[in-house]
Amino acid sequence: VLMHSGKPPVEQILSGSVFRAGALAIVCAFGLAWMSETFVSGHIDLIKSEVQILLHEYTWLIAIMMFFVSAMVSSQAATTLILLPLGLALGLPAYALIGSWPAVNGYFFIPVAGQCLAALAFDDTGTTRIGKYVLNHSFMRPGVVTVFVSVVMGLLIGKMVLA
Repeated sequence: VLMHSGKPPVEQILSGSVFRAGALAIVCAFGLAWMSETFVSGHIDLIKSEVQILLHEYTWLIAIMMFFVSAMVSSQAATTLILLPLGLALGLPAYALIGSWPAVNGYFFIPVAGQCLAALAFDDTGTTRIGKYVLNHSFMRPGVVTVFVSVVMGLLIGKMVLA
């Protein structure tokens, strides 16, 4: 609430749960994405040589790679910037890259993504939680099912369009 003088209560804003959750989410998202993109960029030649044969044999593995890279870097954009150029450089078919792209939404898998942390911080009811194990949280089942169905449908539609 703004005071009559037009100055916001800065101390109250900084100590609020919304600001703390948002600041934590920003630090986690940008820090992990930057670190991961730097690592992959530094090792791109090794990565290309090791995965090229495997991806040409099993093209659908690019979706699994997208999912787990997204989970590690907590960023859809960073995952796209890392793996789509790799897929193009390896000569993967366009339908495989486009159909697999929904897998970059795997950032929820490890609950360090900004939106996961914010949801945990904001929930006063206790229904959004991390279970006994880290990979047992409220976003796990719906997220995996949604990504899986989206990728399967994307690959099927892509194959049909190109056939």
